[in-house]
Parts: sequence; structure tokens; C-alpha cells
Amino acid sequence: MADNENNDDQRDEPIIRDKRRIDPETGDVREPAEDTDAAASDPSDAPVEEGLSPEDQALLDEAERDLVAEMRNDMLRAQAELVNFRTRVERDRAANREAVIAEVFRSLLPTIDDLARAEAHGDLVEGAPVTLIAQKLRAAFDKYGIKAVGEKGEAFDPAFHEAVVQLPTPGVTENQIADVIEVGYILGDRLLRPAKVAVAVPAE
Repeated sequence: MADNENNDDQRDEPIIRDKRRIDPETGDVREPAEDTDAAASDPSDAPVEEGLSPEDQALLDEAERDLVAEMRNDMLRAQAELVNFRTRVERDRAANREAVIAEVFRSLLPTIDDLARAEAHGDLVEGAPVTLIAQKLRAAFDKYGIKAVGEKGEAFDPAFHEAVVQLPTPGVTENQIADVIEVGYILGDRLLRPAKVAVAVPAE
């Protein structure tokens, strides 16, 4: 009878499992013990990773994919904005450079006019210092792409020509330049100064 009571007491005692990874006596790392209870259970009843149901895991995976796609789109958008910013900076830099060049050459136009008038009157002698200066100025104009506008006989264009006087001329069917009073200049698409011209207009 006493033996039976001892056995009952032993069955009632709690079972204590030491799950410490480090053996307190030897200091060695223990191999993880197999969970016999879990192994004996039905695999279909085993919970998914982190205790999520398959439906929740699918929602989590979809959310992660959406987050990755959103981050990728943000990255591509940022790269496109950076490219556009660099393009704007380069365009603005080129425009500012052209504006500075235009302003410098616009200030030199009166000198070019004086040299042109001197040349027309035969005052520029080959080899003279003033003649060499005129040649260098014209070479600088050519280097930066500055071109003269306004030639006798070409069609009148109010975008590039300023009509100082109109001359009714028989036989003329459209407005055209009869004489150039002051040459105009352009830099690319930028008008530095319109040409001042006399315009031949139809007589009627």
C-alpha cells in the first residue's frame, strides 16, 4: 500500500525540463532537444512561422511586396527628379552664359559701327593698328556665333528689322529692305539689336 502511495506522489510531482543552452556544470553549449510532444502532434496542426495563420502570412507577404514596390517607385522618381534637376541646371547655365556674352557684345556694337563707317569711308588702311583691332573684333564676333542681320534686297522681317522709313516703290509686291541704315546682330536665337532699315513698299 505504501508503495502505491509513493508511486502516486511521484506521478503528481511536476516534470522540470532544463532548457538552458549552456550547461551550468560544464559550460558547454547544449544541442537543442527535440520536442517529442510537437513531433507526435499532427503536422497540419503546426502553426506557421511566428504563429501566423496562412491567410495572415499571405497578407503579410503581399504587404511586404507592396512596400518594396513603393520604395522602388520612390527611388525611380527620385532618380528622374535628379536627372531633370541636372538638365535644368545645365540649361540655365547655358542661358546665363549666353546672356552674359550677349550683354558684352551689345556694349561693343557702337565701336563696331564706328569701324564699319570708317571702313566705308576708306579710313581703314591695311596693316594700320585700327584695322587690326577691327579684324580682331570681327573674329571674336565670328567665334561666338554672332551674325549680322539686315541686307539690302531681302524681305522685311519685323522680328529682326526696324523700319525707319518706308519708300513706296513701283513694281514692289512685298515689303523689302531698300537700304540698311544700321546693321543688326543676333546671337543664336537672341536678337542683340534689330537692323534699322529703309523699307520699299508697294506703290499702291
